[in-house]
Amino acid sequence: MADKSSKQPENVPGKYYVDQTCVPCNDCIKEAPDILQYSDDESHIFFKKQPTSPVEEKQAKAAMAMCPVDAIGDDGD
Repeated sequence: MADKSSKQPENVPGKYYVDQTCVPCNDCIKEAPDILQYSDDESHIFFKKQPTSPVEEKQAKAAMAMCPVDAIGDDGD
């Protein structure tokens, strides 16, 4: 389960986030390329924007569901 106390600093504020346990496996980027992004050094992924449409919301949930290390969270903000 993602830890909202250890969010990646690049995450934009909002409901969804990636925490510091992320290992950039690339699977979530495939699920949500419009809202997720690699860090500059490609050591982790973060939310570059929060979902603003039903399609993006579905992508965020799919990325969260498939994350092998449960690094993607939804804190309901």
